This record gives sequence, structure tokens and C-alpha cells, in this order.
Amino acid sequence: MRRFGAAGTAAVVAMAVLVGAARGAEDAPYWVGPMRAVHAKFTGKPGTFAHFGDSITVSMAFWASLFWDHKNMDAATQADFDLVKKFLLEPCWREWKGPQFGNEGSMTIRWAHENAGKWLKDLNPEAALLMFGTNDLGQLEADEYEAKTREVVQRCLDNGTVVILSTIPPKHGQDEKAKVFVEALRRIARDMKVPLCDYYEAVLARRPDDWDGAAEKFKDAPKDVYEVPTLVSGDGVHPSNPKAWQGDYSAEGLKHNGFVLRNYVTLRSYAEVVRRVLAPGAKAQERKE
Repeated sequence: MRRFGAAGTAAVVAMAVLVGAARGAEDAPYWVGPMRAVHAKFTGKPGTFAHFGDSITVSMAFWASLFWDHKNMDAATQADFDLVKKFLLEPCWREWKGPQFGNEGSMTIRWAHENAGKWLKDLNPEAALLMFGTNDLGQLEADEYEAKTREVVQRCLDNGTVVILSTIPPKHGQDEKAKVFVEALRRIARDMKVPLCDYYEAVLARRPDDWDGAAEKFKDAPKDVYEVPTLVSGDGVHPSNPKAWQGDYSAEGLKHNGFVLRNYVTLRSYAEVVRRVLAPGAKAQERKE
């Protein structure tokens, strides 16, 4: 058996400490420290979570449906759901919908840029999910999109609101430009040290070749565009929502229902923010209005 002298033992212990510290640093996402500093400035009601976005966000199929319909979750996802259900104020599941809450159909980041100050003043959310871009593809160039997104993110951070930045889903006929916008969002998340909810990547990970419900492959799908059995609906724009897979968080459900997949990635992202930033080191207690 190999033996070490005192100096050698000290060196081994020091190395173990350094390796342990390095592993600890690796385990913590890049955004944890910066978002804890942001959260320290927060003056509003804990357990509030705003969603700033367009029709993909204002839809009741997003987030609201998760509250009452969430079968076949694996253990980790179920733990995330249980945590979030205890932590999140109930109105933020279903009632924070509509333009006064920062989500409305057909809107772009220009709308958020014009109104974010009012939303933050009125709602003062502890955290905010931000996803614009699908409508922007036909109206904005990438430079304006990125600049205005950065400014909206900064306004949230200045308010003490932790931002979760979400990528958009792929889009029929405009996916090359969508990829540019997605890379801009990933860059903003890195630069501004905010959490990234990569919905675009989640779609491609599960349906790399046939995510597009408007493709020829799905021409015989039901007339209801949301019933197409892939992740982007038959209109090529919105997440799908086939009834057969509604509320199904199994691996198959996450491959066949685009809104279920969006709920899943948002839930996992928000739960991690709750654990690491909003209620670190403690079990979240049920919050009441």
C-alpha cells in the first residue's frame, strides 16, 4: 500500500479540496450568483411569475393546463411540479393571461420594449419568462430584435425580477432566420447571465427531422391544425396540442404535443430557479395571497 508523508498528505488533501471546489463551481449554473444578486433587490410578493410573450404564451394550453393535467411525469419532473405548486401563487397559474399581464397574440419584442416598464410596475413579479420572436421573424431584423430583447431583460433585472429567457420554436418556411434569432437569445443569456429555457433545442432533440406539422408528411392530418402528431402544428407556427397527448408528460407525450413540451421545459427551468435563487437551501413553503 502506498504511504504519504505529512507534506504529501497535506498536498493530497489540498488537491481534494480544490477538486471539490471546482466540481461545486461546475455544478452551479453560470447564472446562479448573478440572479441571487438580482433577487436581493426584489421588493414584491414572493411566488409571482409573469410570462411575457405572444400567442404561444397567452394560450391557456401554456402553463395553465399544467396545473390540472400532468400525468406520466418521471420522478424528477414530478418533484419539480410539486415544488412549484407549493411555491407559486395560484393566480400565476391561470389568471395572469392577457395584455395587462404582458402576453397577447401577434406581438413582437417591440411591444414588450414599449410596455415592459408598465408591466413591471403593475405586477412587480419575482420572476419573468420572456419569449418573443415568432412574429418578429417577419417584421424585425436580427440586430433590432437582439438589442430590444437585451433592453427588456435589463429592465427586468433592474427591477429585481429574475429573468428566464426562452428560445422560440422552429417555424415553417422561416427556420433559417429562426436559428439566427435563437442564437441571439442564447448569446443574450450568456452575456447577461440569465437562465435559458431552450425550447427550440427541446423540439429538435425530440423531432430533429419532422417537427413541422405543415410539411408534406402531415398533409393527411386532421383539419384541426393543432391535432397534427408532431411538435409544431399544421399552421407551421404554433406548438401542436393533439388531444391524445394532452397532459401526457411521458417521453412519447413530449414528442407529440408541442404545448406539453413547452410546459415541461418551462417547469424544469423555473423549478431550478426556485431551488437555486428564489428559495435556496430550503424547502419551499406553500404561499398564500
